[in-house]
Amino acid sequence: MVTPPITIEGLTCRHGARVAVEGLSGSFAPGSLTAIVGPNGAGKTTLLRTLAGLHRGHAGRIDLGGLKRRDIALLPQASALDRSFPVSCGEVVALGAWAQLGAFGRAPADLPARVAAALDKVGLSGFATRPVGALSAGQFQRVMFARLMLQDAKLLLLDEPTAAVDARTEADLVAQIRAWHAEGRTVVVVLHDLDLVRALCPQALLLAGSKVAWGATEQVLTAENRLRARLLAEAQTGPERRKAA
Repeated sequence: MVTPPITIEGLTCRHGARVAVEGLSGSFAPGSLTAIVGPNGAGKTTLLRTLAGLHRGHAGRIDLGGLKRRDIALLPQASALDRSFPVSCGEVVALGAWAQLGAFGRAPADLPARVAAALDKVGLSGFATRPVGALSAGQFQRVMFARLMLQDAKLLLLDEPTAAVDARTEADLVAQIRAWHAEGRTVVVVLHDLDLVRALCPQALLLAGSKVAWGATEQVLTAENRLRARLLAEAQTGPERRKAA
């Protein structure tokens, strides 16, 4: 059986009276790796949250191609996460299993071993009992990637996963993204580094509130398209318009 794509038709998303994404149509092929790029306030985060079912579209529709919500994993921006809560790295990683177990599911006996293996895979062997508040930004992002490993989702939505991390951590996280793609998972990732987008992602969506271009990365990231995106973003940030994510 052929797996259908994730299809977006005429999607408009709002924050109150402010438009974040307007009239977006397109699709993510199964197993594709797509970057979402665009100016600040272009609607990138809003689109990821809508795909994850955390933000309600105002108009249009999303067809997930048969995926269930438990098949979808969202990695928020690191700046949106509260690390002051007294919780250990192992506990954060173990939360990734909830999507498969359910809120009242019984934790399997091998869960601690799976947590330890995931932490080891992201270079944090022995960190299971360490509080997340004691981690560097790069270490915390590694923990979040380990959590995604336990979630074992078919669709991964990553919001600026390499922001504010050191070069070694970025290289390791990019390698994991490539590994997920090689496994046939569908990956959608918000990035600002266009050189990284070109090196990592075969497909790209250039967004500036509305779609500027969507397709093969080199055809999307032309100078003409990037200028058009910047001009659209500037036109849409008047006092009566929006300041959307």
